Amino acid sequence: MESIRELYHIGHGPSSSHTMAPRKAAEAFKARFPTALSFRVTLFGSLAATGKGHLTDVALQQALAPAPVETVWKPDALLPLHPNGMRFEAALPDGSVSPPWEVYSVGGGALAEAGGPPARQVYDLAAFSAILQQCETTGQGLWEYVEGREGQEIWPFLREVWQVMAASVAAGIDAEGVLPGGLGLARKAWILYRRTQLGSSLASLERLSAYALAVAEENAAGGLVVTAPTCGSSGVLPAVLRYVQETFTCSDSSIVRALAIAGLIGNLVKHNASISGAQVGCQGEIGVACAMAAGAATKLLGGTSRQIEYAAEMGLEHHLGLTCDPVDGLVQIPCIERNAFAAVQALACASYALLSDGAHRISFDEVVGVLWEIGNNLPSLYRETASGGLAAAYRRRTAG
Repeated sequence: MESIRELYHIGHGPSSSHTMAPRKAAEAFKARFPTALSFRVTLFGSLAATGKGHLTDVALQQALAPAPVETVWKPDALLPLHPNGMRFEAALPDGSVSPPWEVYSVGGGALAEAGGPPARQVYDLAAFSAILQQCETTGQGLWEYVEGREGQEIWPFLREVWQVMAASVAAGIDAEGVLPGGLGLARKAWILYRRTQLGSSLASLERLSAYALAVAEENAAGGLVVTAPTCGSSGVLPAVLRYVQETFTCSDSSIVRALAIAGLIGNLVKHNASISGAQVGCQGEIGVACAMAAGAATKLLGGTSRQIEYAAEMGLEHHLGLTCDPVDGLVQIPCIERNAFAAVQALACASYALLSDGAHRISFDEVVGVLWEIGNNLPSLYRETASGGLAAAYRRRTAG
């Protein structure tokens, strides 16, 4: 598996697949042809179907400026390797056109291309069961296994990740107003957070939900977030970490170790299945975020490695089959609320796992395999094309 540095990406929302990765690809292509007179970018599949709502064209124009950019949308056509395909071409000063470059946004802000160099593999094991077995043999905790593979330099990186996560929570609970995009969706995090000050019997639940909404709303507004594992699911993990830190007085060092474990969990899904909503639906985004947060919370609450695996398994299992059907192609409905519900469920999974000895019948690895199976069987209209589900229901209502 790759480094967890390739899972946690810091950048601006609203979408890791549709905004962050296309921007990164455009910057790389521009570096190849810095004197180009203009650029043509063809977007395929899910990138074309929901790219306007995700501001894909805006990200491309910003990255390729000041040269003009022609964006071609082909939602009904696919390149062979992934539903999020892009083709870049440059008009050169001598009148020629560059060879086309085809590249894919494969989830969480990552890029891949056919025939490209293989990713550097940092981890020697790619199954949770094998990692647990090794940790039991060595006596290591899961975070120590991560440290052993990544090196000491992973800790400054994860501290920066936590700083950005914490800042996105703080920014989101202080912001008011309507989110961009045309749905007229007002921010709710600041209202919910202020109501927690009234001492309701549900104040703790409301505070956790407010933190998740805060980050998800910041992402929807194009704010700075961390993919965990994606932009659309970026509110779950920071919300749970902040809530547990405040409630149980956890140090930043313990938070960073929990981030390492969460990254390991997300990495296992990314390596063995997918975290791309365009490939496997929202189960690969919110479901994985819930698993990551559940495992991290279990660690912070004193759980064993077996209990951490159990919590992560539950977090993912109970999101199997979740569709990705964003209304108007925006990362707002149902995405923002899903962050809040997944954060609450992650804490419930941690609590449940802590009541057990960590033994259970269906393993995390098996659930990851099922996620991949379900994702491959989901019709494309439920995989980030905004052509079915809630997106279709909203379109029918507004059209009528």
